[in-house]
Amino acid sequence: MIFVTVGHELRFDRLLRALDEWAGATGYRDIFAQVADLGEDGYAPKNFAYERFLDPDAFKTNFDRADLIVAHAGMGTIITALTMKKPLLIMPRKGDLRETRNDHQIATAEQFARRDGIYVAMDEAELGPVLDQLIKNPPPAMGEGASPFGEPRLIEAIRGFIFEGRA
Repeated sequence: MIFVTVGHELRFDRLLRALDEWAGATGYRDIFAQVADLGEDGYAPKNFAYERFLDPDAFKTNFDRADLIVAHAGMGTIITALTMKKPLLIMPRKGDLRETRNDHQIATAEQFARRDGIYVAMDEAELGPVLDQLIKNPPPAMGEGASPFGEPRLIEAIRGFIFEGRA
């Protein structure tokens, strides 16, 4: 199952529309999405099930069941996917399209594209081909994932800075 999340604060119609078009073209229907508030003119998917809001238990249940997470490039989702060792396909929101306040998600996507288990579609044109590849060749189980307490190198660097004055 593909679980889609766009965060709970802002719509991400461009991602939802591209995914919906892909699902319609391929016939792939094992998709469930948390889409945020659609508003009066928001995009409502036609080819997969969705809810506007999921409480924390429902969100965790869907995340647990998923074979692949598709999301915006939000740090909360990225950290959750790494911690739960779930393969993640991210498509960043863009500031110039008023999907977010600036292009920080583009920088986030570029940085995490180097990490095992995280796949990136920089725009809607790339989303379908990346999904096709991931469905054809399912990603392996993510290795060590991430500690819920932070990366060991980061923790060591912070300890060194605090206790020993190392920068």
